[in-house]
Amino acid sequence: MLRRTFLLIVFISLGFGTYAQKPMNIGYVDMEYILENVPEYQQASTQLDQRVEDWQIEIEQKRNEIAEMKSSLENERALLTPELIEEREEEIAYQQEQATEYEQKRFGPKGDYMIQKRQLIKPIQDQVFAAVQEIAETRNFDFIFDRNAESGMLFAKNRFDLSDQVLRSINRAANRRQIETKQEELELERAEARTAEEDEELSAREQAIQNRKNEREALIEERRRKQDSIKEARQKKFEERRERILRERQEKRDSIQAARTKKDTIN
Repeated sequence: MLRRTFLLIVFISLGFGTYAQKPMNIGYVDMEYILENVPEYQQASTQLDQRVEDWQIEIEQKRNEIAEMKSSLENERALLTPELIEEREEEIAYQQEQATEYEQKRFGPKGDYMIQKRQLIKPIQDQVFAAVQEIAETRNFDFIFDRNAESGMLFAKNRFDLSDQVLRSINRAANRRQIETKQEELELERAEARTAEEDEELSAREQAIQNRKNEREALIEERRRKQDSIKEARQKKFEERRERILRERQEKRDSIQAARTKKDTIN
């Protein structure tokens, strides 16, 4: 990494020397940030994580089986002949070798995880590279770096961060593929004509509208809960009153019946 950092510094210094009369235009992108905000990547990443979890479960099962084989051999060793012990040990060694090969097949440097990870990232990288090239050409950037690469970039001001612009370019390309009507095409053209600052202002306005909507919905929900609470209290009071009346009526009937029974007994 130090060698790469040194070469980068030399390269940029030579650039400054060659273009001494022209200020250099440098920007950077945050690849991790971009990947986190591309829905297609997140969906595919979730699917890959599920495969990884399944592979890990299979590996753990193989390890448990081998551990059980070892434990069984130790418990039965005194009862086995040397030939049987050797045969069991060879079987355990074979199963360990198979488990190691399977783990390498899934998680080794050339394993399924690395292959599928590269396959997952490559389409997004291609979109990022195309967007970066477009931005570099339209805005005359001399250098655009990946913040997360081993470039020795220890600090960079936010105003040089082009990640959101790259995301805008990727999203626009995705939106173009989804256009079905002329109205959608016109709306996309208006959206593409907006600057990043205008997009931020529009997003802030939309967020403010959404916040007010959420506040209204919360207020309506609170009023509904209060009304439900009042209704429940009234219903409870009505049920209690009804039960009391029924109880009093039953007690009166029981009292009359008891008096009649007593009178009949005396007669």
